Order: sequence, then C-alpha cells, then structure tokens
Amino acid sequence: MRQIVLDTETTGLNARTGDRIIEIGGVELINRRLTGNNLHFYVNPERDSDPGALAVHGLTTEFLSDKPKFAEIVDELRDYLRDAELIIHNAPFDLGFMEAEFALLGLPPFSQHYGGVIDTLVQAKAMFPGKRNSLDALCDRFGISNAHRTLHGALLDSELLAEVYLAMTRGQESLVIDMLGESPTHHAQTATRKTMSFEGLALPVLAADAGELQAHEAVLDDLDKAIKGTSIWRQEPAPETAADTASAQAA
Repeated sequence: MRQIVLDTETTGLNARTGDRIIEIGGVELINRRLTGNNLHFYVNPERDSDPGALAVHGLTTEFLSDKPKFAEIVDELRDYLRDAELIIHNAPFDLGFMEAEFALLGLPPFSQHYGGVIDTLVQAKAMFPGKRNSLDALCDRFGISNAHRTLHGALLDSELLAEVYLAMTRGQESLVIDMLGESPTHHAQTATRKTMSFEGLALPVLAADAGELQAHEAVLDDLDKAIKGTSIWRQEPAPETAADTASAQAA
C-alpha cells in the first residue's frame, strides 16, 4: 500500500479569495515504512503573504520570487501523488488549495489524481476527544521530538505527521501489516541463517525496573485505545490441558 503524507504552506487562509500555495512537502510510506522518496517544492505564488501567514511560515516574497510557479511543478506533483492514499492533517484545507491551483490552470480536478484521503485531525479527535489535537500537541502526546520546529515547513511537518500517523495507528492490525510487508526473501534468508548454541553460557537476566514496567503499561494502554478493546498482549493464555501435553509430546 502506497501512502503520501502531504502538507502545504500558503499565503493565507482562504483559497477562494486568492491565497496561493507557496510550499509543498510529501513523504512516501509503502506498507507503513518510510521509503525516503520525499518530494519538496517552494512555489512562487505571484503575490505577497498575509502578515499572519508570514509569521507562521517565514517565507518572504523576496525568497519565493525566483522559485518555480505552480504550473511548472504540477506535472511532477501529479506523477508523485498518482493513485496514492493521501495522509493530511486537516485535509479540507490543503485539498481546497490544491483544487484551486488546478482550477487556475484549467486542469481536471485534483481529486482525480489520488486514491483516497486519511485526515489525521479527524482520527485524533476521535481518539482524544476534548483534547488539543494540533500537530505539536500530537507530537508531545506520542513522544515525538519537534524541538527543531520553530516555523512551519511543509516537508518538516510532513515528516512529523508521518511519525504521528504511524504512532496513532500502531495497533494489532498494523502489526499484522508490518509482518506482511516483509519480503519472502527476508524469510528465506532468516530460515537458512546458521544458528549458534548458547548452552553452557551464563546469560544474565535483567528484570524490568518500575519505570520500564510503567512505560510498558503505557504502550499497552495506547494499543488498547487504538483497537478499542484488549490487545493480545493483555490476554491470559488458555490453561494447558492433558490433551495439549500429550499432543506436544507426540510431536
């Protein structure tokens, strides 16, 4: 499954009144793994940014004056996004600006060039009702460092959002997806790899301390929330019966 975590920066808040895209960042995930195949553009919007927007992104008219116009990057953008599922925080905002840019060029709707959308803001509100669910707040909640984020930037925000999305969706289903994502070659190499005997070695057994146990419980709590139930790690194994023992001995 190919997904693109997408973010934009703009000259203001309203595409309908002439605000334009000035930066686009995309981060590729395939089977929930970061591939490093990222996309990043600065775009000349052919207008100034509103003072409020400029304070957020810091991209001045002078800096953007020699950057390509949207018409010059649209083909590469379409090729990169084609048929992928988009992951966006507050998707209506970014999608609205993309549709406006495509309309200005007389192109078919932007919605024809991707395979679906996941809005992480909607997901976060469902998981954490009544709490702050900005990207910064979610980074804090999931222990993702954003100390280097002094201004908003499309590529940096996409990279942070990718980590947030993976953390938010890391339930039992994603564990299965992760395992399915491993190639048959990987399994074959693992199966044929030489093993080493540890008999006779005095291996130390390190018990978890109180802090580690608490952190472990916190991870299990997050898993329970993600699947809205009890994860397999908290389910007690069924007691072994005499039939089970006899079957194991026969094997």
